[in-house]
Amino acid sequence: MRLIIALVIACLFAGCGTSSERRVHRLNAWSISSKPFIPRVSAAPKPKPQAARAAAPKPKPRAAVAENPGATDDAVSPGAPTDAEIRAQLRRLYGQSGGADPASARTVALSSGMASAPPDAPRKVQLIVSAANQVARLPYVYGGGHGGGTEGVWVDNAYDCSGSVSFALANAGFLKSPEASGALEHFGKPGPGKWVTIYANAGHAFMEVGGARFDTVGLKQSGSRWQPAYRSVRGFTVRHPPGL
Repeated sequence: MRLIIALVIACLFAGCGTSSERRVHRLNAWSISSKPFIPRVSAAPKPKPQAARAAAPKPKPRAAVAENPGATDDAVSPGAPTDAEIRAQLRRLYGQSGGADPASARTVALSSGMASAPPDAPRKVQLIVSAANQVARLPYVYGGGHGGGTEGVWVDNAYDCSGSVSFALANAGFLKSPEASGALEHFGKPGPGKWVTIYANAGHAFMEVGGARFDTVGLKQSGSRWQPAYRSVRGFTVRHPPGL
């Protein structure tokens, strides 16, 4: 083993001679042309234009086949309800808010205790709904809204049933001063209205606007005078604002 190591060391020293004793190989410098290098590439042969394919003929439309050749657009489907049945259903849904023809009644939408009249509602209906929203959540106090408030005859911090109805009607120009529930029995014109109907007797008053009920009783139910449900009107005088 020692002999092998000695021979390797001897070979190493033998290869490390002086520069005069060994040949020196000099590297040739690269000669780079200053002209840009643009390779010459033969142009690819252009593809021959293919013959235009003949357009496939469009399928001819099939003639519509009527399922029932004797049927017409004016035919009534079997089992369809009559106009009288539809009006009866609408009357049960909207109560008397639709007047003589509930099919033509509009609907006031309720959301979170507030009402929203449809965009095509008359301006006076919009004003009634807007004013009713202002007092919809105010508490009930007997005599509230009848001139006992410190800020004026209409403005109060609480309203009773007739006071809140009077407030809403006054905003549309139907009242000049608050009226008690007994006085609302003679308000406007008799019978239900198309948009607004007032129900009043000696002890209570409420109204319906577009199928939505504005009633102080609703405060105990949902915290708002606006209610979607219809209630019994037995014992109430039915009136409506002129034109509505």
